[in-house]
Order: sequence, then C-alpha cells, then structure tokens
Amino acid sequence: MRFYGTFFMSLDDKGRIAIPATERAKLAEFCGSRIVVTADLDNRLLVYPEPYFDDLAERLSQLPSKPATEALQRRLLGSASHAKLDAQGRVLLTPAQRVLGKLEKDAVLIGIGNRYQLWRRDLWEAQQERDRELAATALAEDPGLADFRL
Repeated sequence: MRFYGTFFMSLDDKGRIAIPATERAKLAEFCGSRIVVTADLDNRLLVYPEPYFDDLAERLSQLPSKPATEALQRRLLGSASHAKLDAQGRVLLTPAQRVLGKLEKDAVLIGIGNRYQLWRRDLWEAQQERDRELAATALAEDPGLADFRL
C-alpha cells in the first residue's frame, strides 16, 4: 500500500487530528486502522501503518549497537505511540509528539509512499520553496537524475 497526496487539517482542542476519509479507507483496508505515530530526526511527525512501523522497528533492532543506532532508536521508538483511528477517523497525538512536531493548530498531512509526514503548516510552506530549489538543482546537476522528467 502506498500513500500520496497533501491534506490540510487542524488539531482539535484535545490534540487530535482527523485523517481524511480517503486515507481512512486505505488504512482500514490495509491495517485495520492501526497506526503508529512517531517523530523523525527533523522534528516532523511520521504516521505509519502499524505493519510498516513494525518492519522499521525490527530493522532498527538488528543494527549494530553504537551511539548513532541508539540515537535513531531513541527518536523513532522512544517517541512512538500505537493508536487506532476512532469512529470519526481521529488520532490523539501525545503532548510530547505535539512538542516534537511543533504542532499547535494548522497542520499538513503528506503521503510519501509507505507513511505520512505531519507538519506544522507554516513550516511545511517554507519547506516547499526549499524543496523546489533543491529539486531543480538536482535535476539540472545530478547525472543520476538527468533523465528523470516530471
């Protein structure tokens, strides 16, 4: 299952987000609406279908024990919470996740293949310009991307 698209949303007063209906249907079919919310190294939140997160956690457990591995484990596993979407398709973000993601009210959920990224809207808008510039430069200069056409 792959996830795509950009969805604008707001956190409610309890710190919940409502997953859009189209995405709820995909998650219900694929994983019984069981997800894991965690934070990445750039302080964005990641929303994984539970089976994909379980695969990631297993791969992390097999990495050699060293400081970098432990840092990844602390961030990805230490900030993770399992959840099941409620009847309205909402998921409660923990207070720690809201702090890590700098989330207050307006958010953007972006499908990026096997997971979603959850951004604070103003940070996502600023990233959009950086992404455009980075992609244009990479397409023009990277030989590996030279034949890639949008």
